[in-house]
Amino acid sequence: MKKVLIIATAVALAAGAWASPPQYEYAGKWGSSGSGNGQFSYPFGVAIASSGNVFVADLYNHRIQYFTATGSFLGKWGSRGTGNGQFNFPYGVALASSGNVYVADCNNHRIQYFTSTGSFLGKWGSRGSGNGQFDGAIGVACATNGNVYVTDIFNYRVQYFTSTGSFLGKWGSRGSGNGQFNRPYFVTVASSGNVFVADHNNDRIQYFTSVGSFLGKWGSRGTGHGQFNHPCGVAVTPSGAYVYVADYNNHRIQYFDQTNTAVVPASLGRVRALFR
Repeated sequence: MKKVLIIATAVALAAGAWASPPQYEYAGKWGSSGSGNGQFSYPFGVAIASSGNVFVADLYNHRIQYFTATGSFLGKWGSRGTGNGQFNFPYGVALASSGNVYVADCNNHRIQYFTSTGSFLGKWGSRGSGNGQFDGAIGVACATNGNVYVTDIFNYRVQYFTSTGSFLGKWGSRGSGNGQFNRPYFVTVASSGNVFVADHNNDRIQYFTSVGSFLGKWGSRGTGHGQFNHPCGVAVTPSGAYVYVADYNNHRIQYFDQTNTAVVPASLGRVRALFR
């Protein structure tokens, strides 16, 4: 599997809609290349707890680190391997309303979940194409009802589960039609239950009901407003009013007003893309 690596600026989103797009200014940073506490070897997934603590999937260090909102190191867990609490390229990380942490353990083809301080709670998944199996679990998101959504990248589908991993349903196949995917990357769930998926190689965002009924899509390949060049990350405000997309090869974040599908004429932040 080709490893696609992203270093992205994390953006804290307000809990509701706003009358006009907000302005953002640089506030701080932390981290450097390495394996020490607070260092990273290609940070990928980022999740923010209700406490404000920040959890980071530290991809090539095969671990999760967590910090205060301003970057003070709080703890870490994980090492390379196949055992409980070990990882083989953890790409995605998500926080449930319970505070539990879910990790897409990509090359182990499974989801693991933990307490907020890293105590192992459970896991599910194995390599394959059956229900509850994965061929590269890369993105993970938690709904307000506790259900967990996973982008199953090389099975070209989304699967969803209870909070403890019981299979509930799936949708998707390989292709470019509505509800089909070509390497679905990250996934996010709005408070409404609608599910947004970054359809990476189709250069678009698709969104669905909580059980996978197709609702709509936008995007095409290009550099203009509302166009993408391999979108990876996707996030939605709790109200569902705004959707943010990490536009990978265009090195930008774009955001959209989902209430009328109009493109906000601006980009936010920078994404630095590296291939290895």
